[in-house]
Amino acid sequence: MKQLLSAVLKTSKIKLLIIFTVLSMILLTIGSQLEIFALGVITKKSPDVFELFAPIESGSIVPQDQISLGEVEQRWMAISTDDSNVITREEAKVYISQFRGSGVIDTFTSFINRYISINENLAHLAIFIIFIALFKAVTLFCYRFATKLIAIHVSKDLRLRYFEHIQKLPMSFYQKYNIGSLSSRVINDSYLIAESINSCLINYLQTPFTVITTLTLCFLTSWQLSLIMFLGFPLIIFPIFFIARRIKRISKQILSNQEHFLSVLIDFISGIQTVKVFSMEDFSLKKYIEKNDQLAHLEKRSARYDVSSRPIVHTLGMSFLGTALVYGLYVQQMSVSEVVFFCGLLYVFYEPIKKFAEENNHIQRGIAASERMFEILNLEPHFDDAEGAKELEGFNDRIEFKDVWFKYADEWVLKGLNLTIEKGQTVAIVGPTGAGKSTIVQLLPRLYEVNKGEILIDGIPITQVTQQSLRNQIAVVPQKSFLFIDTIATNISFGQGFSQEKVEQAAVKAHADEFIRRLPKGYQTVLAEAGKDLSGGQQQRLTIARALAKEAPILVMDEATSSLDMVSENHIKTAIHQLRGKVTQVIIAHRLSTIEDADKIIYVDDGVKLAEGTKEELLQTCTGFRLMWEMMHRSESKKSFQTEEMAPQ
Repeated sequence: MKQLLSAVLKTSKIKLLIIFTVLSMILLTIGSQLEIFALGVITKKSPDVFELFAPIESGSIVPQDQISLGEVEQRWMAISTDDSNVITREEAKVYISQFRGSGVIDTFTSFINRYISINENLAHLAIFIIFIALFKAVTLFCYRFATKLIAIHVSKDLRLRYFEHIQKLPMSFYQKYNIGSLSSRVINDSYLIAESINSCLINYLQTPFTVITTLTLCFLTSWQLSLIMFLGFPLIIFPIFFIARRIKRISKQILSNQEHFLSVLIDFISGIQTVKVFSMEDFSLKKYIEKNDQLAHLEKRSARYDVSSRPIVHTLGMSFLGTALVYGLYVQQMSVSEVVFFCGLLYVFYEPIKKFAEENNHIQRGIAASERMFEILNLEPHFDDAEGAKELEGFNDRIEFKDVWFKYADEWVLKGLNLTIEKGQTVAIVGPTGAGKSTIVQLLPRLYEVNKGEILIDGIPITQVTQQSLRNQIAVVPQKSFLFIDTIATNISFGQGFSQEKVEQAAVKAHADEFIRRLPKGYQTVLAEAGKDLSGGQQQRLTIARALAKEAPILVMDEATSSLDMVSENHIKTAIHQLRGKVTQVIIAHRLSTIEDADKIIYVDDGVKLAEGTKEELLQTCTGFRLMWEMMHRSESKKSFQTEEMAPQ
């Protein structure tokens, strides 16, 4: 519950909305009570002859089925306040009130009659009833609209806070949680939390106010009947809390299963091409049905508890309502208006209690959702800017890896790595798959933190500079292209606000300008999700253009040409060559043809640097590099031979 409330009371706007909502709730409750009072006034009538002339026993009137003339004559003199032969309606009321006392309806009616006569004037009574109806309508609208606004603002703030937070978390976080899990928490959980906040306001503010004020009116009307309500209260509360515990437990299971369900759906949609090529639609459907059935089973259990609470409370409430009605009419001999008023108050009293169970179910779901969301929000970044961290103004000398060790979980990926990259050099890092090449370039911008050793830029450990200033000096072309739904120009500038001219220059260098201009709207063409309306090579060239547009002094290319054809690769190779000496390039490539002109090649295997030097030097000294080089040329020779065989004679 503490986490749930802390998720809300963050902004003054939400606090003001809560105050306004509480006031609306109070006024709405008063409006409901006034409606019941209006019904009591409408049904209030003067005492009939059997009540007026009935005998009196032990200080109370005992109505009879028959009255004698003598009883009428005897009572007449007691009722009449003068010697006339007429009894007025007011005289009859005054006389009856001596034995019954002045009820709540009479007291309130007398108070209102001071300002507007509602007993004797039907027009005034109609105006009074219309006023009550309008009062309740306005308060009901304000209350419902305010709760909607609270839900909207809470959801919006939680989504924003969640997104801001996960952007600060390290890459290891994204390896632990899948896309379905993160998506479910930001969408479903924020909605459940917002809904539960409104339920908290109802159950812990409106319901107590309604119960206390209505119960007070009930005691003023009849304390004997009010005691009956206390007998039913424990019977109503017990099933509410019994059901609530189970709802909370099932809600956690549902939210967890929704994550898995969403993950399966995302996996198969993203891999639909593979599914179709392998004709594995039945396999995919089987897994989908399995997760869908699990989710439906939990939802059925939740629904069973959810819908059972209100019928239980309703049955108990109506039982005590019927008991009160019979006891009031036939034992206490209450007037019809008093019984109607009391039963109406019982309805106002029991209605929030009936809803308490349903609202409590919403609260339990919100608590479960807040626990899941705060599981993420309470995660601290594994590393942050050190106290007194400096701004890295530029890159002037060298990059150094000094005895760097790094591991994922319990497996060491880099083991005592030492290497130096001078400013302006083009350095290639090669080696077999899984050797740790990509890890090296991910440690440089501090996407991960080294376990042992240190990385220095111009002699300064990167842990002593701000992460933003460090990453401003580095442009990266990752293995997998990242494109978002926006124009091509915006994808290249990527929030940097580059001019159109600069965007186009970068696209020309990346050999992307020619295909961009063939698109319907050129640089203003809006890309589909993940750029799926472009080929893999086109996507990669836009990613390269983005890196080149940044004009950072350090350029990292992690398998940047893996999706390019030979012609495009040759253009990128030319662009890389033109940047030699102007920027420091760190290139990871399996296609050795793109790095054969590198100033230095570093061969890495199993997280250890085995060799370093030029291409010619490694061909002489490094067996692993020589084998890779020979296999590349053997493959290229085979392709050339096949091309010649297929050529027309």
